[in-house]
Amino acid sequence: MARSPFRSGIVAVVGRPNVGKSTLVNALVGAKVAIISEKPQTTRHQIRGVLHRPEGQAVFIDTPGIHKPRHRLGEYMVAAARAALAEVEAVLFVVDLSVAPGPGDRHVAKLLGRVESPVLLVLNKADLVPGKRRDGAAGAYGALGPFASALLVSAVTGEGLGELEAAIFVRLPQGPPYFPEGQLTDQPQTLTVAEVVREKVLELTRDEVPHSVAVEVEEFALRPNGLIYIRAAACVERQSQKGILIGQGGRMLKEVGKRARTELEALFGHAVYLDLWVRVREGWRNQEAALRALGYRVD
Repeated sequence: MARSPFRSGIVAVVGRPNVGKSTLVNALVGAKVAIISEKPQTTRHQIRGVLHRPEGQAVFIDTPGIHKPRHRLGEYMVAAARAALAEVEAVLFVVDLSVAPGPGDRHVAKLLGRVESPVLLVLNKADLVPGKRRDGAAGAYGALGPFASALLVSAVTGEGLGELEAAIFVRLPQGPPYFPEGQLTDQPQTLTVAEVVREKVLELTRDEVPHSVAVEVEEFALRPNGLIYIRAAACVERQSQKGILIGQGGRMLKEVGKRARTELEALFGHAVYLDLWVRVREGWRNQEAALRALGYRVD
């Protein structure tokens, strides 16, 4: 029996903030390639995750949530999400099935109406919706546009992920793999470090502090003894935020460093020495030079 041809392609994952895009990409890839948080606008960069299957390879681009930007960083995030829609084989429009469609969902749907690639409506968080309510909730989202397919899934429980994978691969063209077997992302190690540290800040802080933090990795070196030395600075916008992030007696920063180091050691397979500092960059989210220095290319 002849083997089916190998398929490969790029798949953009878009939606408004906080619908579970990063959790979905991690679930599909089978590993954590994107940080997650209950706080909106956690994802700031395009993050690529690679799904390897015998029938093919799908490269997902996890994007920042599309929203109305309030500063230059927000403009960068929306531009990064829009840029991901160019020259992809398919688009996953992820929505939160547990709530009714809102203005953000309608805005994204309108944007996707101009996309030539097939758009799959991914009705995420189905585990939060009782069976008798699912049809009505799905119908409300289905009315937002003409979609190639609509699938109920739960990135948390795994419900519907097999059907989603099948719907993706059938729409990918024949072609060779983009990445070698076993490679799950193409993001550099320094970005991985920055994102893991920022995730721990998101976990431990609240109010404006999480949104005002960016992490700059100044040194990443594998020492001859097998130890990875990392020097990184958590940048905040105001002096008051610096005090909050350091915490009384340095306890907050120590906990951030402890949680980040534990995860980085598991990721890299080496002991890690994390030299973590806090630095004030006044109003960095609205300064193009600061954004570029911190890895956000506004252009």
